[in-house]
Amino acid sequence: MKKTLIAATLLSLFSSQYATASDETTELRQIIEQQQKVLKDLEKRLEQTEKRVETTADVVESTASSKSATTIGGYGELHYNNITDNKTGKDKKEFDFHRFVLFFGHEFNSKTRFFSELEVEHSLAGEGKKGEVELEQAYIEHDFNEMYTGKAGLFLMPVGIINETHEPDTFYGVERNPVEKDIIPATWWEGGLTLNVKAAPGLAFDTAVTSGLYLDQSSGYKIRNGRQKVSEAKGEDLAYTGRVKYTAVPGLELAATVQYQSDLTQGEAAVDTASATLLTAHAIYSIEDFTVKALYAQWDIDGKEAEALGRDKQNGFYIEPSYRINEQFGVFARYNEWDNNAGDNAETKKKQTNLGVNYWLHENVVFKADFERITGAADSDGFNLGVGYQF
Repeated sequence: MKKTLIAATLLSLFSSQYATASDETTELRQIIEQQQKVLKDLEKRLEQTEKRVETTADVVESTASSKSATTIGGYGELHYNNITDNKTGKDKKEFDFHRFVLFFGHEFNSKTRFFSELEVEHSLAGEGKKGEVELEQAYIEHDFNEMYTGKAGLFLMPVGIINETHEPDTFYGVERNPVEKDIIPATWWEGGLTLNVKAAPGLAFDTAVTSGLYLDQSSGYKIRNGRQKVSEAKGEDLAYTGRVKYTAVPGLELAATVQYQSDLTQGEAAVDTASATLLTAHAIYSIEDFTVKALYAQWDIDGKEAEALGRDKQNGFYIEPSYRINEQFGVFARYNEWDNNAGDNAETKKKQTNLGVNYWLHENVVFKADFERITGAADSDGFNLGVGYQF
């Protein structure tokens, strides 16, 4: 009897505990199911949020890409010249917004890009006006690899110091130096193909096949008159250019350029052809705040017409020391000597000395002043004032 009572009591206790455990399990399952629903809902919301974030990122990236892919820039300079011709006694007192330039570029991808430069010279262009509207650059540039980069289109020639880098805040003096202007002749651009080769760190080569100059008796065989500016330019005889540039030593730049054109007359000379060779070399050395620049340029023209005019040899050089006093002020001196008439004729050779100061209101905004003295074939003196910018 007692055994039966104990068994019944134990059975009742186990049943009660089982029922309680069963209730707790059911409640726990319900809690788990609710939590699973909440988690699923959170997962859906998270997925939706991630999609919105990805979409927003794509839009931002696309917008940023479109903004950074196309760029606009430019530069300009206003000059005031006060020069007296000591031979005639005439004064030149003149204001001139010499250049207004806009850059437009577009990067198609990391290897291929476009660049252009549109310029208005002397403020007004058109019939009877002194200025011009010129397309100075418009080319496609492509990086074949880290060593080779090519250009196709209209571009600045790889020659001299100022031809490729001539924004007003990058050089001293109100006016550009006369040697690179009259001998090289900067700013000088042609249409064609060019290849840049980075042969080693600090050593690069440039080669170019382009349209050439066009000179004859009517232009006096003066080099600057031969620029065709790629405006329906005569293309009977192309020009072949090569440059080597060395910049491996900090603060030092050495470069030399040679160009050959088989006939400057583009096949139209009445008497004979006129092959021409240009040789230029320059050096730039900077140590702390002191910089010195030196350049030499020479043309040899093989033709009877050029020789008869005394223009078969045209050459010049300049040297320019400068000192950057601080971030805002710099001073310079420049001596130029050049001749477009046979090169060694004392009666035609010109000598120009400039002394002046640059004041950078901002690293890309500069005010300039310099004194100018010309002797030799010309005799004049005076001063120049200017303001320039780039962005």
